[in-house]
Amino acid sequence: MTLSPRLRVYTALAATALIGALAFGRPDLAVLATPFVVLLGAAFTGAPLALDGRVELERERVLEGESVRATLTVHNRGAAARVGVGPPQTERLPTRTSSLECWVPAGEHRGVAFELTVERWGLHVVGPVAVRAHDRLGAFTLERTLGGTQELRAYPRVDRLQRLVAPLRNRPVLGSQVSRERGEGIEFADLRPLVPGDRVRSINWRASARRGVPYVNVHHPEHSADVVLFLDTFAEAERAEAGTLDAAVHAAAALASRYLTRRDRVALVSFGGVVSWLAGSPGTRQLYRIVDALLESHVKPSFRWTDITHVPGHLLPARALVLGLSPLLDERGLGALLDLRARGYDLAVIEISPLALDDAGSHELPLRLWRLQREALRARFERLGVPVARWDRPHTDLDLVIEEVIASRRHARAVPRV
Repeated sequence: MTLSPRLRVYTALAATALIGALAFGRPDLAVLATPFVVLLGAAFTGAPLALDGRVELERERVLEGESVRATLTVHNRGAAARVGVGPPQTERLPTRTSSLECWVPAGEHRGVAFELTVERWGLHVVGPVAVRAHDRLGAFTLERTLGGTQELRAYPRVDRLQRLVAPLRNRPVLGSQVSRERGEGIEFADLRPLVPGDRVRSINWRASARRGVPYVNVHHPEHSADVVLFLDTFAEAERAEAGTLDAAVHAAAALASRYLTRRDRVALVSFGGVVSWLAGSPGTRQLYRIVDALLESHVKPSFRWTDITHVPGHLLPARALVLGLSPLLDERGLGALLDLRARGYDLAVIEISPLALDDAGSHELPLRLWRLQREALRARFERLGVPVARWDRPHTDLDLVIEEVIASRRHARAVPRV
């Protein structure tokens, strides 16, 4: 709490008038100083300014693009004061309301609300709030922050995908994926002669009558799959608020949501400065776990993992489909993807293209060379049977990228698992 400039002026005038009255024997100067002395006495004998407060959020979880209300409740434990409240201190959360003022009597409390717009996913910290209070006479000023901090979790919006990449190998558990194996199921696969132990209801009577011997229908069983979302966080190309990591998080959330609705097990591996993973599991709870893990995804520089080149084998199920989400900018991320293919994992890569964020300007020749280098990198993956589909977000829809991966996998060369 500090003295206001007005009180300093009043003190100087009162002191000057009183000293003049004593020095020159002028009682009228003392009378002139009386109002200022009374004002100073009232100011210094009154209760001091004392404010407490807390910040409360309307919701702790919101979707990207929504708004949330933050309320600062100010409790006055001292003299009555006029309180000016600024917007909460946040990063990347613009507010629609500027500073507000309110009168708070002694012993009472007031609530001041601000509307925050959540423009980007992530973990946001809201607060504290800067306040500036004046007493009734304007003699003292109190400037401080109130409310502490509150955590706001902003989830990315999930795109709806029409199709998904089917794994080469399924796990033998009932699900929605049509397996390439043959057994009991709905999807027709082939005909074969009847053998002891076949069910009568599986006999194809038309084919049997045509061939003169009994034939049975063979089907593809419906199994579930193990899907691993590989998020490369070693490097990022970013401009303003948009970046390759932002696009990768949206793609991972959309893929996880769609696979989990088909009763598949989905795991998440974040491979970067810090390696983190989430074990595969089916169900809606797993979607919330994955989205919560994605909120903490960001590029973390680290000196501990400078030579890491592979993902530990115990993190990945043997029959897993690995979907790599990578800008293909860091050699460590590239090495990990190539190592997964060398170990025989079913791998597909969605390249989060940094070219969508590029502004060539006067660097046209280096950009052309860099594009040639990336084309050679894609050709290297394709020679190993790994389809690479480039996603230029927001210019290209993610469904088109998935279709490109599906089409490429029809002609991809299979690599045996070692």
